[in-house]
Amino acid sequence: MVEDFKKATDELFRPITQKMLATHLKCSIAAIRQARLAPSAKAHRSAPENWEEEVSELALSQAYRLLDLHQSLKKAMKKRK
Repeated sequence: MVEDFKKATDELFRPITQKMLATHLKCSIAAIRQARLAPSAKAHRSAPENWEEEVSELALSQAYRLLDLHQSLKKAMKKRK
């Protein structure tokens, strides 16, 4: 349940970090950074295997987290009416 403006907006602004993605992909942050470079860059590397599945799961978890925030705020607004 959302308790106040600060907590609600902290939740809204909470990012998915390169470190989180690297953990899910079981690779280094450097590997993430290199895979994100333009293909023409000398340091460019291929994306880690199964990246689509892991990015999809992180996106879904982010969507559910934001949906929970939305529902919590709606519930709080109804209580005030």
